[in-house]
This record gives sequence, C-alpha cells and structure tokens, in this order.
Amino acid sequence: MKELKYKSYDDLPLFLNAEMVSAVLGIAPSSAYELMHEAGFPVLKIGSRMVVPKENFIQWIEEHTAGGDTQ
Repeated sequence: MKELKYKSYDDLPLFLNAEMVSAVLGIAPSSAYELMHEAGFPVLKIGSRMVVPKENFIQWIEEHTAGGDTQ
C-alpha cells in the first residue's frame, strides 16, 4: 500500500496541481483533472496551467462533506 505524502492540511503547498489533488482525495489523476474542470471547483488558471489554492481547496472539501453548510 502506498503511503500518503500529505498527512494533514498543513503539509500541503500553497497551490496544488492535479497530481496533488489526486493524492489528497485518493482518486485517479484523470478524475482529478475532470474535477478541476467542473464549475464551482476552486481553480486558478495561469495561462494554460490550472492550480488550486490550498485554502480554497480546504473550504471546498468542507462544503462538500457532511460537516459543510451548503448541503
């Protein structure tokens, strides 16, 4: 079993790429790319690159889990 590189939100860099989103969420890289193209997902586009700000990512997770206020 592969050991996770990120053990807490504090371990995450300020901006995440699709590979990091994949690792944190435990999903396939292709699923992370699809997620990053969905409306409402907190992506910052810089030219052709897409990155996810750490704080917005954490907020998105909280909003889309049982503890969030938006469900």
